Amino acid sequence: MQLLLALSRLIDAINARIGQAASWLVLVVVLISAGNAVVRKLFNISSNGLLEIQWYLFSAIFLLAAAYTLQKNEHIRIDLLVGKLSARGQAVVDIVGTLLFLMPVCYLLISFGWPMFLDAWHSGEMSSDAGGLVRWPVFLLIPTGFVLLMAQGLSELIKRVAFLQGLIPNPAIKSNDPHKEPV
Repeated sequence: MQLLLALSRLIDAINARIGQAASWLVLVVVLISAGNAVVRKLFNISSNGLLEIQWYLFSAIFLLAAAYTLQKNEHIRIDLLVGKLSARGQAVVDIVGTLLFLMPVCYLLISFGWPMFLDAWHSGEMSSDAGGLVRWPVFLLIPTGFVLLMAQGLSELIKRVAFLQGLIPNPAIKSNDPHKEPV
């Protein structure tokens, strides 16, 4: 189990770096958006490429930071029933949910996303808008983001199993919440 926990720490470290880097893309999108708006209002000039790069960067933020969001336990949950369970019960629900839902969905999206990327890459697919961008980079984000999310799902599985075995504290406790104690 120690080898698996080391793998989990490696996955966590990679996804933390990628997630933190992706968070800087928010600033880039804001600057591009503001610059595009100012240029459009002052000089009556606009660029489809600038609009599309905003969409691409938003996709990058969402897809590349999804694994980091899962790692930090900041993803959306519906705790109506699960919130009433013990920490061990919640860990079991996390394990089952990851195995039955997260992993299969990631697998499907990787399986469908990779051929879409390859088609766009080989064909040199471009936006149909004048001054638009090549499409393959945004198509590459789909399988990349879901590979990272699947890897983080594996990391979370390892941590939940280790918690159930009593090897680590509850990984579902947010580190910035001093009021929650591991159960």
